Amino acid sequence: MTRDDIIRMAGQVYGTEDFHESALHHLTLFAQLVAEAEREACADLCDQMALYTGVDCADAIRARGQQ
Repeated sequence: MTRDDIIRMAGQVYGTEDFHESALHHLTLFAQLVAEAEREACADLCDQMALYTGVDCADAIRARGQQ
């Protein structure tokens, strides 16, 4: 997620895209935590699916956080 993505989404919530730099820093940290939690939830689901299908997509999802 880019800085522009975070500003755009926060703007949808707060009705402005004019954020003080410290507020934007905190929004960015929060967005990173949310993205990490979502990746892990998806990867966990893939781990469960791999038990039944033999397909392992979990590593690919977790790796997205390293980009």
